[in-house]
Amino acid sequence: MKKLAFVSLMLSGLFLIPGLKAQVKNTEVNISAVERQINKTIGKWHKAAAMANFNDYFNLMTDDAVFIGTDPTENWTLPEFKEFSKPYFDAGKAWSFSTLERNLYVHENLRVAWFDELLDTQMGICRGSGVVMKEKGKWKIHHYVLSIAIPNEDVDEITKMKEQFDKKLISKLRSDQKP
Repeated sequence: MKKLAFVSLMLSGLFLIPGLKAQVKNTEVNISAVERQINKTIGKWHKAAAMANFNDYFNLMTDDAVFIGTDPTENWTLPEFKEFSKPYFDAGKAWSFSTLERNLYVHENLRVAWFDELLDTQMGICRGSGVVMKEKGKWKIHHYVLSIAIPNEDVDEITKMKEQFDKKLISKLRSDQKP
């Protein structure tokens, strides 16, 4: 009887060892399930914008989320991004991004993941990249970067088009850094 109790205690102790617990969590089945949940969350987030559903859209973001837009001055905290976005959502026409391709990378802890995606948008093909985190059992957007995808053969032309804007902004940013 003592041997049985000892063996039971030892076996139950194995599951408390952090390394073994992580190995149990990270099966292909579990990772696939997490990937499906994350893809579903990102899909709901894009759909909420397309449907101009302000609450659904922003409820899928963490309270300390950051959204970086296509303009170099667009680096928003969640409250700033809400303020910027509200008129678009209120008008019933936010933005509509449909995913063309997505790459998803899940951290071994199954609570953080990052992704990049190509999107069909009103601006043509854009690239989004972001970080999602699991909070209170739900996946949420924590950090998102949207950029306009420019083919390499068009870079020189685009660079010339934005040259004056860039010079002014570079000058301002450098002067802001001076002590």
